[in-house]
Amino acid sequence: VTSLSGLPQWEVEELPVQDLLLFEVAWEVTNKVGGIYTVIQTKARTTVDEWGDNYFLIGPYFEQNMKTQVEQCEPVNYTVKRAVETMNKHGCQVRFGRWLIEGSPYVVLFDIGYSAWNLDRWKGDLWEACSVGIPYHDREANDMLIFGSLTAWFLKEVTDHMEDKHVIAHFHEWQAGIGLILSRARKLPIATIFTTHATLLGRYLCAANIDFYNHLDKFDIDKEAGERQIYHRYCMERAAVHCAHVFTTVSEITAIEAEHMLRRKPDVVTPNGLNVKKFSAVHEFQNLHATYKARIQDFVRGHFYGHLDFDLEKTLFLFIAGRYEFSNKGADIFLESLSRLNFLLRMHKSDVTVVVFFIMPAKTNNFNVETLKGQAVRKQLWDTAHSVKEKFGKKLYDALLRGEIPDMHNILDRDDLTIMKRAIFSTQRQSLPPVTTHNMIDDSTDPILSTIRRIGLFNSRTDRVKVILHPEFLSSTSPLLPMDYEEFVRGCHLGVFPSYYEPWGYTPAECTVMGIPSVTTNLSGFGCFMQEHVADPTAYGIYIVDRRFRSPDDSCNQLTQFLYGFCKQSRRQRIIQRNRTERLSDLLDWRYLGRYYQHARHLTLSRAFPDKFHMEPTTPPTTEGFKYPRPSSVPPSPTGSQVSSPQSSDVEDEDEDERYNEEEEAERDRINIKSPFSLGPVPHGKKK
Repeated sequence: VTSLSGLPQWEVEELPVQDLLLFEVAWEVTNKVGGIYTVIQTKARTTVDEWGDNYFLIGPYFEQNMKTQVEQCEPVNYTVKRAVETMNKHGCQVRFGRWLIEGSPYVVLFDIGYSAWNLDRWKGDLWEACSVGIPYHDREANDMLIFGSLTAWFLKEVTDHMEDKHVIAHFHEWQAGIGLILSRARKLPIATIFTTHATLLGRYLCAANIDFYNHLDKFDIDKEAGERQIYHRYCMERAAVHCAHVFTTVSEITAIEAEHMLRRKPDVVTPNGLNVKKFSAVHEFQNLHATYKARIQDFVRGHFYGHLDFDLEKTLFLFIAGRYEFSNKGADIFLESLSRLNFLLRMHKSDVTVVVFFIMPAKTNNFNVETLKGQAVRKQLWDTAHSVKEKFGKKLYDALLRGEIPDMHNILDRDDLTIMKRAIFSTQRQSLPPVTTHNMIDDSTDPILSTIRRIGLFNSRTDRVKVILHPEFLSSTSPLLPMDYEEFVRGCHLGVFPSYYEPWGYTPAECTVMGIPSVTTNLSGFGCFMQEHVADPTAYGIYIVDRRFRSPDDSCNQLTQFLYGFCKQSRRQRIIQRNRTERLSDLLDWRYLGRYYQHARHLTLSRAFPDKFHMEPTTPPTTEGFKYPRPSSVPPSPTGSQVSSPQSSDVEDEDEDERYNEEEEAERDRINIKSPFSLGPVPHGKKK
């Protein structure tokens, strides 16, 4: 079926959501641990719009999270209310309420500690169900057993009293898998979906610097899991995968991994999305970039005081952020590329300076004294300049009122000159600007700092690439860099995420939604998704490094060329590229990507209840054959028509104004974006 815009669609009956209950189970419901929290939180609004009061999230109860994120209330659905009351009467503690996020979905939360007295009995139940034993010392796995047993108990109470409705239960990751295993072992009449966001063993193997993707078919899975003492967890994950009616994963690259690691090919790939908020003014995001860039420039002025011999208007801000996984997140290849980029910029005598931020949390004592001093010196200079300016302005004002042109030699007296000289002397420093903002506990063995020492990027005057490690997540209350992560991202020019292991990759996706270009790889789910959807990703500000079919050195050279080409762009070219990047955000909107989850639910109902639901589509949702078109108004890459050496950011190409038409290009892109899925019948309580 082809839509009016010429894009491939698929045809399937609408789900009768008024006759169904949907339960989504995850350890990260109201409990932020990693990326699954973002998936569930951002998807909630779209799911509530479709399912209304028939949608429930199941997660663990933590008192602090309950106080700050959940509004307690009574269940509207009689069956769910009865299940909660029954479990509470039998020695459990089940809380019910609305999660205070967009969409305000209902949540069912189980108190794990309150039910821990059942642990030994439930270990026996799991052994009888699938012959998997859990060591007593694995606290996390024991907690997951309690959580899964409570989930299966709750679903049994729900299905025992269901008369005219069917249940879909969607389980995320191995932490929720036991609930699925026990539900299927007890033959509960529910349709089940299991989603893996990253395989357990895959993450462990990649962290060990193994050539993972080229040896997928050569691993002895049981042996590898046993050597890493996670065999019981691996068995739980694999059992959940094979018990589910429908198995899904978040990207094509993870689907390949799951097929080898878990021995089942995923039925559906369900890419992760975001809630995309469009500004009423088309280029408002460009204004936000300028605002937050100015705040980052203020920090840089303080951090590099005494060595601020570069032009901040010709300075580019790059960053990498995420968990401190040195190899998995690509920090190793990024640092090596920065060393080569520094050489290229110096060799071509470029006037462009690159300041790179590493936002990766690590163990620290506190802020670095030298870093705090830099911000204090900057503030003192600002206050001095303002006091002199006010004094100067008053004298100038008085002279003009008298009808005189003031004598510039008299308008600043000796005291003013003395104050200014003292201010200049206060900015002198004998040491180089620090490469880290905090005192690191394991300074000598820290991978990033050790690599910086090896490649010699010490923020010296001759370096065109400056490095700042900020080993703490950003916060607007920080005395050093008082910015939230979103504000910081909007102020930067480029996000760099050359990950080796990244099942999806929310960081480059967030950059795209904010209109900030990013570097990703063909081993990340996001990179594969963009390669599939965009004919020329580079033109749209998505640089995809080949880490799958190239050697590490070749990948490093490719990343260096991407960074060098970005440095050669003019200011206008960067603005054009940011406009294109922001237009890709519609591809990452849950209103579009939610249809993949919709397809998985159709599929699981048709498999679990074949006599009642005949809705399995002949083909899954796909965009095969469709690519976001290559922009025709300018070269595919903004660097495509440039000279070999970097040019000043204020140099513009006169011909470019005629060749680039923003409105025409934007309209063409809007036509090529697929329309959001249409919703089915409105269930009771659905939000209009």
